Amino acid sequence: MQRTATTTGLGSMVALMIAALPAYAQTDFSQCLARLERTALDSGVSAGTVQSVLPNVEPRESVIESDRNQPEFLATFADYLGRRATNERISQGRALYAEHRSLLDELTRQYGVPGHYIVSFWGLETNYGRYLGNVPVFDSLSALACDARRSEFFTEQFVNALQIVDRGDVEPDVMRGSWAGAMGQTQFMPSSYLRYAVDGDGDGRVDLWNSTPDALTSAANFLRGIGWQGGFRWGREVLLPDDFDYGAAGRDQRRSLGEWRRQGITDVAGRRIPDLDMQGAIVVPAGQRGPAFIIYDNFDVIMRWNRSEYFALTVGHLADRIAGAGPLANPPVEDGPIRRDDVVRVQEYLVENGYDGGTADGIFGSRSRAALRALQRDLGLVPDGFLSQELLRAIGLVTD
Repeated sequence: MQRTATTTGLGSMVALMIAALPAYAQTDFSQCLARLERTALDSGVSAGTVQSVLPNVEPRESVIESDRNQPEFLATFADYLGRRATNERISQGRALYAEHRSLLDELTRQYGVPGHYIVSFWGLETNYGRYLGNVPVFDSLSALACDARRSEFFTEQFVNALQIVDRGDVEPDVMRGSWAGAMGQTQFMPSSYLRYAVDGDGDGRVDLWNSTPDALTSAANFLRGIGWQGGFRWGREVLLPDDFDYGAAGRDQRRSLGEWRRQGITDVAGRRIPDLDMQGAIVVPAGQRGPAFIIYDNFDVIMRWNRSEYFALTVGHLADRIAGAGPLANPPVEDGPIRRDDVVRVQEYLVENGYDGGTADGIFGSRSRAALRALQRDLGLVPDGFLSQELLRAIGLVTD
């Protein structure tokens, strides 16, 4: 009985502690909201707007969980591209490109951005406006602003979102988006909305949720604002010679097109690339088991929209398909998922066997790739610096 009583007492104590945690969390969140309110008022947001929004803001732990989530498996280019540049999305993009051709041609004339790129961004961000996200923007931004890791950035975004309401563009309850606070058909953060969103339908307001002309015009304005170069492509798929040095690949290794031409790089039809006065870099997102691309300055512009190389390549490829191009000549081969734990194990293997791969931190950067290329040469594998199931088998980390 004594043991039962003691156990029951501890259980009650734990229950009381758990029950108390939300109250403490709520207190901390209330204090953070008070800070956000002061910051907004100091930034010139009207008291009426602040009072109409803040009482309805709710804490969302799921936002923090999403922000900190690390997937078990690394994304592969084959999986990323296959899920996003689908035949259905390509056909829908072509249909919408035709439907909005008049507007898109005008945007090309005004902003210098070809319409098929604008439609590609639209398709990848929200499936052409079909999925805008359903998290209240003020809930997501306040949760992230109250988290210590990136509080300054998201505090600014929270205030910017209030400024959007303050200028009368949209009502607060319309402002729903991703867990990270991206909004509308083209998923603008509030700061980008304030700087680049424009009225494309002439109704005197900017509404990226319900107005497709506003969304597409704003996307064109944003791309021009971050450096889009009219008259130039993002890049193109190319063929590499059999003796290509994969150590020369990477966004940071730009060379003149003439130099790449002399190295035997051709387009997918086998024609030598043009000897133009411009620079490009070779990227191989799946190593030797997939396509190679030569990328130009507009590729870097796409990465200012989203810093994922996979995203930028998919934008470019989807834009090409919308404009009528065919599929990749060398589509990526799905070799099987790579666990994050496997990345660490490979890095540890490199160090233990005398290859300078740096710290085993699970981040496979340029130093790790250089070390892996050296290992691959020693093993008689193609030295492309990419993790694969073949490599894991070769060094005994997995077995068939």
